[in-house]
Amino acid sequence: MIKGVGLAEHSAAVLLDGTTTHPPAALGEDLAVGRRVIRAEIDGLEQLARGLNGTFGAALDLCAAAKGRVIVTGIGKSGHVARKIAATLASTGTPALFVHPAEASHGDLGMIGVEDVVLALSNSGESGELAAIIGYSRRFKIPLIAITAGRASTLAGAADVVLLLPPAAEACPMGLAPTTSTTVMMALGDALALALLERKGFSPADFRLFHPGGKLGRKLLRVADIMHSGAAVPLVAPTTPMSEAILVMTEKSFGCVGVVDDGGRLVGVITDGDLRRHMDSGLLARRVAEVMHPSPKTIAANRPAGEALALMTGRAPPTTSLFVVDDADRPTGFVHMHDCVRAGVA
Repeated sequence: MIKGVGLAEHSAAVLLDGTTTHPPAALGEDLAVGRRVIRAEIDGLEQLARGLNGTFGAALDLCAAAKGRVIVTGIGKSGHVARKIAATLASTGTPALFVHPAEASHGDLGMIGVEDVVLALSNSGESGELAAIIGYSRRFKIPLIAITAGRASTLAGAADVVLLLPPAAEACPMGLAPTTSTTVMMALGDALALALLERKGFSPADFRLFHPGGKLGRKLLRVADIMHSGAAVPLVAPTTPMSEAILVMTEKSFGCVGVVDDGGRLVGVITDGDLRRHMDSGLLARRVAEVMHPSPKTIAANRPAGEALALMTGRAPPTTSLFVVDDADRPTGFVHMHDCVRAGVA
């Protein structure tokens, strides 16, 4: 087993028994190969960026106008890239589907509708497996966008819009393994997806709808998504006897109660700690206004849930809960630290 050795290090990888996998000279040669490959692909990306022109806008127009989905297809390495492009489109607000070209002629052509647009990937433009989809798109007048390096290829000749890949050399020393070509295909797909995203005004809230799981989904959660609202919010008036306020705290079981004035504005809060600090024989007969502390920490419903957690823990005095208020400081909800933990925000 290898101990962690960074890619940028020039020493040999060290095994747990103290031996090395390569002498320093061999590692230097490996690093040179790795850097050569990366630089070759960077060169391809720079050529791609310089070569973008009006056909990119035309492709966007077709995708944006489609009432159905963007059908992405390709074979081999281009097929793997096509799957990723379809996934990126779908997650950024453009309905998309990958259709395997070899399966298309065995019934999967039925997945493609007349309101769709087809995005076909082939570096050479001569992949025979694409013939069924190309023919189907022409027969039913379904818009066809080609991503290819073959300017005079069969695919380019059939397409409505051709996004030409730059004539960049593959990073493979034999010039055979798809490397630079698949990198620029991937980048072009990302460019299409994100340009469509910006055209549509796709917001973080929209993005969260498609990414509810994992770290990203938790990062995009808003306070409104996890807060308690309505009758669950513990509230009393400043003139309420402490005996009643304690009953409200017990019933709502959040360990605190908010204090609102006649206009419904939050003017204070009483916590379990406040009860302990004011504990004496006359506590139950006192009014809420005598015990509460003013200017409680609050947050707006549209703020990130992570910000709520930071407010609870990041500034003195720490607290375990926040009232959620509107622009007029009227309580609309309540969020507890436990709500953040259950949602995976912590």
